Amino acid sequence: MINEPLHWRPGSGYVGDVIPFSHAGRVWLFYLLDERPDDPAAGASGMPWALVSTTDFVHYTDHGVVLPGGDRDAVDFDCYTGSVISDGDRLHLFYTGHNPRIGAAAGSFQVVCHATSDGDPTQWTKHPDHTFGAPPGYLAQDWRDPFVFRTADDEPWQMVLAARYDDGPDRRRGVVARLTSPDLEKWTIAEPLWQPHRYITQECPDVFQWGDWWYLVYSEFSDAFQTRYRVARHPDGPWAAPSRDTVDGRALYAAKSVEHQGRRFFIGWIPTKQGRSDAGRWEWAGTLAVLEAGQEADGNLAFGFPAEVLGAYPDARPVSLAPLDGAAAEPGQGAVDRYAAWIGDPLPDSCLIELTVEVGSDTQAFGLLLHTSADGEDGAVLRLEPQRDRIVFDRWPRQRTGPAQWQVDGDVPHVVELERPCPLPPGSHTVQVMLDGTTAQVVVDHRVALSFRLYDHRRGRLGLFVTDGAIDLGNLTVARRLGPG
Repeated sequence: MINEPLHWRPGSGYVGDVIPFSHAGRVWLFYLLDERPDDPAAGASGMPWALVSTTDFVHYTDHGVVLPGGDRDAVDFDCYTGSVISDGDRLHLFYTGHNPRIGAAAGSFQVVCHATSDGDPTQWTKHPDHTFGAPPGYLAQDWRDPFVFRTADDEPWQMVLAARYDDGPDRRRGVVARLTSPDLEKWTIAEPLWQPHRYITQECPDVFQWGDWWYLVYSEFSDAFQTRYRVARHPDGPWAAPSRDTVDGRALYAAKSVEHQGRRFFIGWIPTKQGRSDAGRWEWAGTLAVLEAGQEADGNLAFGFPAEVLGAYPDARPVSLAPLDGAAAEPGQGAVDRYAAWIGDPLPDSCLIELTVEVGSDTQAFGLLLHTSADGEDGAVLRLEPQRDRIVFDRWPRQRTGPAQWQVDGDVPHVVELERPCPLPPGSHTVQVMLDGTTAQVVVDHRVALSFRLYDHRRGRLGLFVTDGAIDLGNLTVARRLGPG
């Protein structure tokens, strides 16, 4: 028997925005439960909050629905994203209420709602009299994702929201609105936390302090579907873009963070794709994914797999490689002026791959072939490009635009949505890839992460390649996930 997938999802439905909360020695992962009804607007029930908890991001306890949507006429028919905090022995849950039947333009209004608990994260009481909508100057249609925090124990509570001004260029009205409160019940509008003049809105805002730095995390769908962050020396800003301002790529959205036992974790969701096909369009919601953050001296965040997750793959074994198409017998036997590849054994459906390699100067590209054919032609590709300081996800065969030989989709050099800036100077580099059914994540040098889906290439071998340059292979291992007992 194999353990449950590390990229967790409920038995019925999919994981939407995750609201993490550290309490009583566990991480409580509230999430929007997407049951994917055929017609959500016509459904008898809206979107609820469900809950799963963990101590190690390996083993999960499913608590089911803990905050159900309201009835058909309630402002919180849909319970959307928010935050959970502790104030003494009492817990407070703030969330977005939405009902597609309410408003002059049906489905347009969003409101902030409040619920409390006596300390049990699975039991909540709603307080409808605490509900409020957008004040003048802000659009009622975008008043969501309340995140509550305070900068010190003797300071007022602050709430930041994904909001939009009611006037201005449509694509650049997004603002991180802010309110303050002395008691978590009465809220007063304050100066916005951030006005970037860049996005439609900044979803799922998240604010925290780490050492001398303050961080503002948000997700946007204007420039790209990504979770980004900004840094500042003061909780009011000014907010600067670090050199690497994204948490992951297109396939990890709405990541929010939590501090747990002195460590900082980011939890989001890897979306499914229409038709369960690599060529399908990204869908909303999918499976849960976690990264652990590290902090660099300049404020940049580095992202990697939690040690507990890596520990779930103890059975690491070296990979034996055979050369293809006249490549040298082993990688590292001199530079090549061509594409050279080596192929190993078939890959398990779920496993952890780890590569350490020394990369020579002026090397154009190197990387891994995942679930590739025996000749290395078909499969998924993780390509690291030192000359461009990036990592990309590719697949072959690509789609074709017609029957002629030249009508291969060669003007799409990789899955454009799945690329990350990644420093790759000459020298030693480590690449870790976690395959978990159709979900996958790669981490380079314990600092740059890229999540992706694999629907069409689930069977095949592991390969290594280099293009126009030199790599010296340190080790290449594959670790299977062991079953219990």
